[in-house]
Amino acid sequence: MRGGDNSQSNVLIDGRVDNNTADHVVSGDNVVANGAFGHAAGINTVVQNSGSNVLIQAGTAVSVQFADPTP
Repeated sequence: MRGGDNSQSNVLIDGRVDNNTADHVVSGDNVVANGAFGHAAGINTVVQNSGSNVLIQAGTAVSVQFADPTP
């Protein structure tokens, strides 16, 4: 959306995982190391999965209001 729009956003997530199999699968660890976000700015997300046949869905809706900085 552009600046000045007076509207609302919705995040619609509707996924499915059906009829899957996983044989002889080895899953590992998920690690976010110290300092991983050391120089990050803004909105940061991490999505991790250590399983099999998993549907990962993530959504973010951000609303920002700007106000006149003068009193």
